Amino acid sequence: MALLTNLPTDLMRTFIAVVELGGQSKAGAVLGRSQPAISLQIRRLEELVRAPLLTQEGRTIHPTPAGEALLSYAREMVRINDEAVRYFHRSDVTGVLRIGLPTDYAVAFLQNTLTTFLRHHTGVDLEIHCDLSRELHQLLRSDDLDIIVATMPTARMPYLSRAWVEQPIWSAAENLSLSESRPVPLGAHLEGCDYRARMIEALDGASRRWRIVYTGPGISGLQNAILNGLCVTALTQATLLPGMRQLTEEEGFPKLEPLRIGLFYKHPRLSTAGLQLVSDLVASLESVGSGVNTLPN
Repeated sequence: MALLTNLPTDLMRTFIAVVELGGQSKAGAVLGRSQPAISLQIRRLEELVRAPLLTQEGRTIHPTPAGEALLSYAREMVRINDEAVRYFHRSDVTGVLRIGLPTDYAVAFLQNTLTTFLRHHTGVDLEIHCDLSRELHQLLRSDDLDIIVATMPTARMPYLSRAWVEQPIWSAAENLSLSESRPVPLGAHLEGCDYRARMIEALDGASRRWRIVYTGPGISGLQNAILNGLCVTALTQATLLPGMRQLTEEEGFPKLEPLRIGLFYKHPRLSTAGLQLVSDLVASLESVGSGVNTLPN
């Protein structure tokens, strides 16, 4: 019988920290270890997986293809390890968590998870910031947020914990009549929103004229504009309200490109409370029904 290789969680935690913080010295400062100790741990991990995990360009460290593959497993292994530890130290879940939620994507099921989390962990205070996804990514990079849910412009992004896909759909008021001889009246979020880009790209590809007649930062204002017959826009099944209908390809509305959504956090910097919330959010994602399909990391 072949001997099984065990990958120690402390080595995995160090590997995650080096990748996410961009260097061994920075990882050592966060983990309380010297730079030589960090280097030794990375070499040991490379010996165990029998592959180089990191490459350096100038002062910047990047994961190799093998490192990219291991990173997803490492995050999940460390998360499960920390979840088991927290089970026996539940009274330690305290502190302030800064959460970023996107205005360009409705996350009602995640908001419910946040409410439940607060009810079960009275020692935690949440600060929730809503913004466009691109702004949330920047705030996470600058350490102004601890955890974010945001759309993903690319399949591979730093600090990604979980990813899933949703299918946007064209939406309009049930009684709205649209003429193909006139430009499509679009409602959209602000410039930089992935929904906005997908709508324009789809209509341009179909050689159909359009004009922006409503712009707003939040989903509720956009929904009201649709119900009042001001415009059409892209929503998801979860945000399609009574009084709205889905527009079809037969009506001249081409299928929209799917949206990638991700749950992001910096593992080495996250508190016990933050790690507990991540576990709750992951469980919420895995329990969601149709409309949200989990992607492999």
